[in-house]
Amino acid sequence: MNYQIAGLPLHVLLVHAVLVLTPLCALLLVVLAVWPRARRTLWLPTLLGTALLLPIGLVTIEAGKWLEVRVPPAPLIQDHTARGESIVPWLVGLLAVALAVAVWALGERRLTGRGARLAVSAVLAVAALAVGTGTVLTLVSIGESGSRAVWEGGFSEDPLQQ
Repeated sequence: MNYQIAGLPLHVLLVHAVLVLTPLCALLLVVLAVWPRARRTLWLPTLLGTALLLPIGLVTIEAGKWLEVRVPPAPLIQDHTARGESIVPWLVGLLAVALAVAVWALGERRLTGRGARLAVSAVLAVAALAVGTGTVLTLVSIGESGSRAVWEGGFSEDPLQQ
């Protein structure tokens, strides 16, 4: 498959979607876990965004592999590629928490007792915080290695004369 659009590598374009959607979905899941009114309103867009994030992440990885064999080999690029696939289990985890939040949003009114509702919300909040934090930290690590691969040694400390 040809992973480019208008002559640009698709990987560098998709990365921006992943960088915006991932922390947004992670943050929304935490908010939805602890705020019932938001959960009742935003569970579906959050679930859809999180469900969309997984295939976007997978295509981004494949586009990165396509790009890797089209640039000169370098240790920084190999490091970035090696880290890239580590996001997949975290994206699956985000989707699992989003599904749990969606189920809770649809069924929480059936559960009687304030204590039980608070307990479920607390468990979801801890899960959302854990998975969200792991996902974002993994994403930062991958992004940092990618930035180093592209930019390290590729610009001047001082402005160039024009």
